[in-house]
Amino acid sequence: MTSPVIKGTSYVLVHATNNLLHHGSTQVMERDKDANSEYLKELPDFLRSYEDVVAYGPNQAYIGNISVEELEEMDQPWYENSIAEAERLSDWGEIMPEDEFYGMLKIVDAFDLVKLSDEFANKVKEKLAGHSLLTKDHIEKIIGVESEVIKETVDEDTAEALFLDDELVGCVKQAHDTDINLSAHVMLENLVVKASGVLSLLHLGKQDGVNLEEVDYVIEVSEEACGDINQRGGGNFAKAIAEIAGCEQATGSDTRSFCAGPTHGLINAAGLVKSGIYDNVVVVAGGSTAKLGMNGKDHVNKEMPVLEDCLGGFAVLISKDDGVNPVIRTDAIGRHKVATGSSPQAVISSLVTEPLDDIGLQITDIDKYSVEMQNPEITKPAGAGDVPASNYKMIAALGVKRGDLERSDLMNFVEEHGMPGFAPTQGHIPSGVPFIGHARQMMNAGEIEKAMIIGKGSLFLGRMTNLFDGVSFIIEQNKGASEETTAVGEDEIKGVVAEAMRSLSQALLAEEE
Repeated sequence: MTSPVIKGTSYVLVHATNNLLHHGSTQVMERDKDANSEYLKELPDFLRSYEDVVAYGPNQAYIGNISVEELEEMDQPWYENSIAEAERLSDWGEIMPEDEFYGMLKIVDAFDLVKLSDEFANKVKEKLAGHSLLTKDHIEKIIGVESEVIKETVDEDTAEALFLDDELVGCVKQAHDTDINLSAHVMLENLVVKASGVLSLLHLGKQDGVNLEEVDYVIEVSEEACGDINQRGGGNFAKAIAEIAGCEQATGSDTRSFCAGPTHGLINAAGLVKSGIYDNVVVVAGGSTAKLGMNGKDHVNKEMPVLEDCLGGFAVLISKDDGVNPVIRTDAIGRHKVATGSSPQAVISSLVTEPLDDIGLQITDIDKYSVEMQNPEITKPAGAGDVPASNYKMIAALGVKRGDLERSDLMNFVEEHGMPGFAPTQGHIPSGVPFIGHARQMMNAGEIEKAMIIGKGSLFLGRMTNLFDGVSFIIEQNKGASEETTAVGEDEIKGVVAEAMRSLSQALLAEEE
């Protein structure tokens, strides 16, 4: 069996202030309760421009243009200390403006549910024609209709409006008259997942050594569900995304476990490659419309920008050992079991110390831990504190209790083995996976040897159980000798045995003579 390696990563953000205003769950519920609320009146004054979003330090760290160390050195608050001449594009991905993303919604629309006005469609078509990852076939799918058709459809309450700077430029229609699982609201959310997932996968395809036509299997790990009244959540985002991105030889399926879903997906991918079932497995996720502006009220109350204004996406390619890229260890998988319990100490023990004990490592042997990487500038105003820092302190405290480090070294551990949170609060997006791209880069450069990726989820949100969820795995630097190339194969063993038998026979014959 071969070791699974991380062969490529991509990370994308989509600036989505209009979706925040009109479709984010906090704003939708507030509008239903009181359409004239003070919060909704004040909210537009606290929205950021696209330029501000691109220049925001955590966003640049997410797409890989700056390292986590460089982010940590920046003055805070980060939203008041922009990066000069920040770039939209990176080696890993990009930050896409909202108008272009509306064009992406039309590109991935398989049932003519997305309607864009003629004028807007022509403008965005021209812009996207210059995008290096989109083909002529993609661009030709952007077809407009008369603005009046869009207005009538929205007025009939059978479509979700797409606004750009208070201008109605399009809509997403319902896919069924009575099935709420195919309502316009759900179709918008699902198309957003698909479009941002496609963008992530296309950026993965531009990486050196990555060929999307060689992908065997795709696992989609966002938090939305697609299906109809007879099979709510039946899927399949994975295959829908693979189709548009050009993974013609791939099949796939969706994996869901709230915020822990991406880590589950990566462990499943590693197992599929390790077993030899598939050679190349992609784990991909699109963004969540519902999470836009989730903590907007707290940000507005603090008179600060509403920072939850971006959709997130990512894609990771897991392949057979190439002797170069970081290896996922399949012999040290952390898991929150049914019997684990919900205390913070029990959760961290099951995800951190138990898998380390399995392979004889101490807590200090892991160079970097990536847990819940939420940007603290988003969570602290809402009263949730600095989530990554809290996790690191818990891990350090367990290290002290186990004797892996001295009590006096507790805060040094947090500094050395942790990192600042830099991911958007998109639910599944922050949970461990944002650091994988950085870890791969650092390991390939010889800067670190081991990292632990930890995904945690809140299963109680589904009202089916009060349990938490969590899984973890270890990434380590590739030592340059793959099992596949160093191990002796079965045919080779047979050949050695046959040759030995021939030699022995010849020796016996010689003695007889």
